[in-house]
This record gives sequence, structure tokens and C-alpha cells, in this order.
Amino acid sequence: MPTTEKPYVIVVAVDYSGTGHMAFDRALELAAERPSAEVHVINVLPIYQAGFGEDTGAVLGNIPSIKESAEQLRTYVDARFAAFKTSHPSASASAINIRAHQRLEVPSEEIAQLAADVEADLVVVGTHGRRGLTHLIMGSVAEATVRLAPCPVLVVRPKSLPPSAPAIQPPCPVCVETRRASAGKQYWCEQHSQHHGQRHTYHQSDRVGTETNMPLVMRR
Repeated sequence: MPTTEKPYVIVVAVDYSGTGHMAFDRALELAAERPSAEVHVINVLPIYQAGFGEDTGAVLGNIPSIKESAEQLRTYVDARFAAFKTSHPSASASAINIRAHQRLEVPSEEIAQLAADVEADLVVVGTHGRRGLTHLIMGSVAEATVRLAPCPVLVVRPKSLPPSAPAIQPPCPVCVETRRASAGKQYWCEQHSQHHGQRHTYHQSDRVGTETNMPLVMRR
């Protein structure tokens, strides 16, 4: 019997990068968990990469046209969806309705607009973790999408520290082994339990005011 229940609608942005692949796969995983779902896959050509002259509208150089980009997107979506169904044989992939959207202009604005147009329940985007000058010049599509989208945004990124973030160090391997060996009863290694490592710890008495008040006062 046909149902009039609104499907769960996901908009996912792809740019053919590793994080774009992750975002698309995550969107499909979330859609497969629903009895009825739509996944709208969007790729946006920024205006400075679109290959059109500002005055003539002519295609410049070897940069793909909108038509070529749309065909690339359709091919990509078909291939990724087929691979997903192969790797997730038990998933309810057959119930997912997928549509591809090739857009032009500002990526974050186009992603958010599509989410509004299709009444999306969720937007999924990947992030490259750009920092420094590159981040300042290009901005972050993920950050801007979070600000503009009319629904929740899930930001997908690899589970690792980006090489461009020297201020964040990987976990101390001795601390990790200490926690594992003590089943969590001892959290820090001997070095990080000393003065230099006290920034890791806090005590219940350090809370400001009542039990429910924040923030925590970290000992240093």
C-alpha cells in the first residue's frame, strides 16, 4: 500500500576528494537505516573554476563545462552507489532514491539552498582541515554550510590529526598503554602525572559554585 509519509531527505556535498567519498558513503549509510530515504548529491563548481569568461560566456581552456561536469557527477554517483550496495549487501539500499545536482557559484550557498529546496532533514559535508593562509583565502565550505543550512549538518573527516595542525599532538603512547594496562584506573603515565601534566586533570572541588555550574577550573 503506498505511503504518504515524507522520506528522510539527506543532502550530501561531494568534490571527488577522499573526504567527499567519506561524506557520500556516510550519507548512504544513514539513508539505509531509514525505511524511506532520498539522497541528493550535490557538486558545486566555484565561479572561479567554472571555465566561463565573465563577458562572453565562452568556455576557457580545458576546464570542464557545466554539461561535462554534470555527466561526471552522474557517473560518479552511479559508481559509488553500486560499490556501496556491493559492500553493504544487508543494507536497505534499494529503498534509497538518489538524485544528482550540478551547481555553479558559491559552494556553501548552493548546498544550503538545495537543502532548503528539498526540505532536507540533514546535510552531510566533508572537511579537508585546511588551516593557515589556505583557510584564510579559500575559507571552509563546511564551516559556511553549518552557518547557512536550514537543518542539522554532519561534518565528516578522517579520524586522524591533519598534518597542518602542529599545535595538536598525538596521544602519548605511554599514557595509552598505562590506561589499557590499568583498565582506566590510572590515566596518565608517570611523566604526565607530574607538574607538566597537571593540565590534564581536574578535581570535583574545582567546580565553580554548585555541582551543576560550569566551567571546570583546570589545574596547571
